[in-house]
Amino acid sequence: MNEKPYTIIDRLRREVLTGDGAIGTMLYAKGVGLDSNFEHLNLVRPALVRELAGEYAAAGAQVIETNTFGANYTKLSAIGLGHKVVEINLAGAAIARQAAAGRDILVAGSVGPLVQIKGDDRELSRDEMEAVFRVQCNALAEGGVDLLLLETFSSLEQLQAALRAARGCGLPVSASMAFMEGGRSADGTSVERFCGAMEAAGADIIGANCGAGPLELLKVIKRLAMLTDKPISAYANSGFPEYRDGRYIYRATPEYFAGMAAEMAAAGANLLGGCCGTTPEHIAAIAQRIGGATPATRSRIPHITVSEPVEETRQAASFLDHWGARKVITVELDPPKGTDCSRIIAGSRRLKQAGAGAINLAENPLARPRMGNIALGSVIQREVGIEVIVHVTGRDRNLIGMQSDLMGANLLGIRSILAVTGDPATMGDHAGAKSVFDLHSFTLIKLLSDMNRGVNAIGNPIGEGTGFTIGAAFNPNTRNMAVQAERLRRKVANGARFTQTQPIYDPAILFEALEATRDCGIPFLPGIMPLVSERNAEYLNNEVPGITVPDAVRARMKGLEKEAGAREGLAIAKEFIDATIGAVGGYYLIPPFGKHELAEELIRHIKQREREQQ
Repeated sequence: MNEKPYTIIDRLRREVLTGDGAIGTMLYAKGVGLDSNFEHLNLVRPALVRELAGEYAAAGAQVIETNTFGANYTKLSAIGLGHKVVEINLAGAAIARQAAAGRDILVAGSVGPLVQIKGDDRELSRDEMEAVFRVQCNALAEGGVDLLLLETFSSLEQLQAALRAARGCGLPVSASMAFMEGGRSADGTSVERFCGAMEAAGADIIGANCGAGPLELLKVIKRLAMLTDKPISAYANSGFPEYRDGRYIYRATPEYFAGMAAEMAAAGANLLGGCCGTTPEHIAAIAQRIGGATPATRSRIPHITVSEPVEETRQAASFLDHWGARKVITVELDPPKGTDCSRIIAGSRRLKQAGAGAINLAENPLARPRMGNIALGSVIQREVGIEVIVHVTGRDRNLIGMQSDLMGANLLGIRSILAVTGDPATMGDHAGAKSVFDLHSFTLIKLLSDMNRGVNAIGNPIGEGTGFTIGAAFNPNTRNMAVQAERLRRKVANGARFTQTQPIYDPAILFEALEATRDCGIPFLPGIMPLVSERNAEYLNNEVPGITVPDAVRARMKGLEKEAGAREGLAIAKEFIDATIGAVGGYYLIPPFGKHELAEELIRHIKQREREQQ
């Protein structure tokens, strides 16, 4: 273990130190492909990593980082290297120590945020996150780093878990978040909330890095300087990149960057380096500009009040307004594959007349393109006068486009949204299409809830809240109902206010699902998809994720097609309604192939059974 683990705090109180710059940017400039894992280079190309660290040391960096930003299990396991977390971190620490040997340079063990584990759509618990971070932090400490640098975090909860793990190593810890314009992180955390949380958790250095460029980072540093007496770190991006001739080019010159660093030092920063896009030339310019400077005197203020989001106050009318007074019935219709929407409008009109309370519009089901359901939903609401529940997936839009489209949906009068992850693009018929999945069902529900409160994904105000009625999907066709019930509880905690299920053909499954989710306390609409033929039943059972058709039901459909198949499918659906109508407040009808007449027949049956119960 290195013998000077605590010297950095004393040094930062006496002088402003220069950190190093970007690692990924420079490795890319040295010929490493963007599809490579930079941390794995510690094992397979250590000389290249050592060369870069030496360049930063020669440029005047007094603190150099290990090449371990993404060397945690969640990132390394995605490429089959999860078993080498300790080895890669030890190697990263050794390489940096070699570059610092014989010089008055401190080594910071770089620790970045976790990512979702491939193939697992659940979020890690706080204890699980802490355990993952602990493995990496312990390895870096064993490798002899002088401090741990937690950087580029956009989730306060994740950063807190990393800080708990890091503090167990006995080394000084710098905790840094990435802030966007307006001084909020991607999870909506304000500078003030972040600083208070880090002080309470025992961070030794508090700072910001990456984010929206030097000018915005300067604003963050000024706010931090009024909030804390602890050393402050500042590692800005080199502005915003532009794509030119197949490469990303950062525009900020070393001279401009050094000037902004000097302003940050004057504002109260103690440790200044660079993040994305910065080079040894940027670091040399900083070292020349601020080398030997003493920390600026800060003027703390006792308290800063920052407007935090408030609970939504706007309550729009909803198809659920009559829940409990009468059976609520929603019907799903697929948007057309082309530009003619006359048939779905006519079907919606007939369904309204039959007694449907809302029309569901799926979004490109099975990853096959159809007419945009937000625009179509607006037209149906205007021309038919029935509420539309728009299904929104995380597959087709990134976080920016999602927020834009949701604000547009609100403008067009869409009031209800079912938030789903979406079928992967590989299921569809467009081979070149790629899934986005910036958001999955849980985070999409959280985003909708935030927008209802009048803020966007990073907590900046958007004006009046959107007032969406937020729905969640539920799959009861599972071997472990408890897992699905827990998923629904998480969705409710994030803001879901009703749930619709995958098609159910066995009443016993519905009763089990109702019992497992009884504590969720939101309207539960079981899905009913009437079968139309043996082939239809077999296809749903064997090829469509989330749908199970029991053996007994498939036996009843055997050999049937056309009118005979549709009659038997309706009979099965009616029997399901008869067995469950006393247990539920409504149904979610999913007529296959847009056959709205099947849904009309089931609506009449539901209404008749409801009258008989009164």
